[in-house]
Amino acid sequence: MKVFLLHRDRDFDVRPALRDPIFDAMMSGDLFGVTNARRNLEKAQNSGTAPTPGLDDVLTQDLELETLWGVMAGGDEFLYEMAKRTVLSSLTDPDSIRYRQGVLADCFQNPDVVRQVYQLALDALGSERRVVGGLWSGAMPDRILSHAVQLLKEQVFVLKQLRKVADEQAESFHSEGFTRFFAMIKEELADDYIVTVERHLRDLEFKRGLLQSAELGKGNKGRRYVVRRPREQSWRERLSFGNRSPSHSFTIPPRDDNGFKMLEEIRGKGLNNVANAVMQSADHVKSFFTMLRIELAFYLGCLNLRERLDEEGEPYCFPTPLESAEPALASGGLYDVCLTLHLDGRVVGNVVDANGKQLVMITGANQGGKSTFIRSVGLAQLMMQSGMFVAAESFGANVCNGVFSHFKREEDASMQSGKLDEELARMSEVADQITPGSVLLCNESFASTNEREGSEIARQIIRALLAKEIKVFFVTHMFDLASSLHRQRLPDALFLRAERTADGRRTFRVIEGEPLPTSYGEDSYRRIFGLKADDRASATAEIG
Repeated sequence: MKVFLLHRDRDFDVRPALRDPIFDAMMSGDLFGVTNARRNLEKAQNSGTAPTPGLDDVLTQDLELETLWGVMAGGDEFLYEMAKRTVLSSLTDPDSIRYRQGVLADCFQNPDVVRQVYQLALDALGSERRVVGGLWSGAMPDRILSHAVQLLKEQVFVLKQLRKVADEQAESFHSEGFTRFFAMIKEELADDYIVTVERHLRDLEFKRGLLQSAELGKGNKGRRYVVRRPREQSWRERLSFGNRSPSHSFTIPPRDDNGFKMLEEIRGKGLNNVANAVMQSADHVKSFFTMLRIELAFYLGCLNLRERLDEEGEPYCFPTPLESAEPALASGGLYDVCLTLHLDGRVVGNVVDANGKQLVMITGANQGGKSTFIRSVGLAQLMMQSGMFVAAESFGANVCNGVFSHFKREEDASMQSGKLDEELARMSEVADQITPGSVLLCNESFASTNEREGSEIARQIIRALLAKEIKVFFVTHMFDLASSLHRQRLPDALFLRAERTADGRRTFRVIEGEPLPTSYGEDSYRRIFGLKADDRASATAEIG
């Protein structure tokens, strides 16, 4: 049985991209292992021996993705990990994105049913803890078989509940993913199949004793041990006390330890293959419920996020994913979803038409919403390519091969070199991994040096990126950089500016407009010191 709710034709692979001991222990249900792995990570961080953050960690920091994942998790560590892995494992095929959107739309229409199915997966995976005893290394075949039979009984009970959900709720789901899933449940868990499985499990308890056959091999050693199903007796045979088929038997004396040991070995040889087969069946069912939990966890995270946005009164929509052949991005009411999760009120959205634009330069007033806008673009791209809804009234963009970021950093006492060297090193890491068709988000990059030098560095990097067909969003205060690019009248460049009213008020919107040689620093000065424009000259004279 296959789940196929995140991909049309394959399971979701959670391990290669983001592998860590905490998640491995969480997947196996080892709570002690989770605690121990966290303790080891904290020690490594405190001692300075933790691994160097990768580009996914940089993107997480720049876009504040932990806020998004935290709301999706709703306090559940497993939901957090799955939200993280799914968002950072972008789809690059618009059809695959639409497939996932259809499944998510069904989840929106039937949230209680989806949560019920997820709980059934948890119940099935918890069956090992409910089965008394458990296994240990070197357990005998009869112990393995007994454990596997009891485990399968627990799992079959949950499978029957899942079949009941499919019978009662399948008609409420219309997506390709859920339609196939419920049809598969009905087909593979048909009534006659369940009856047959339950009968086999009763037989494997050997309440009427174990019947097995063997052959004599070289040296009269037994071989080809096979467990047999006892022949069902007719009612005539059961009532007949005579004329029974001849049989031979022997009895082991009560104190013959070696005899009992030999009999146990013979019994084990017969049960070994049966025990392995039943255990493999239990593992197969477990793997199905494991994948069901993994794939539904992402959709539960989306449900949690949607409920939070409903509480905030914020809009959201299913985006339109476009082919990567031409650069495209158009939005209505696009906002930073992580920012609204921190605030009580609603966040200002932006209307942007960047279709056909490879370069988007954002300039304008300080504290005008430029950084917020570029984060909203990155978040929307990631959310769209993971199959989620987007924090906007409308959104459409071409799929990209990857989202990368290069944001300015505050002073850090641990830096081994200057800020410009640190910025260049981070850009070098991006250049090593970015590929044509990707998106790069730059926020105040190379502002740590003087404007002339920083502008020249940025110009050369932007030219190289555009030549490789990489889409660039660049927030800057460097007028030299922005104006030089604006004067070139590039047909695939869009220039946006943070809006400022005549009285200095920020609307926190970005509008199309050419770069201006000022960031209105006096607005910040007046806001901080409470001075009116008329008082500025006298205040300056008094200070002088």
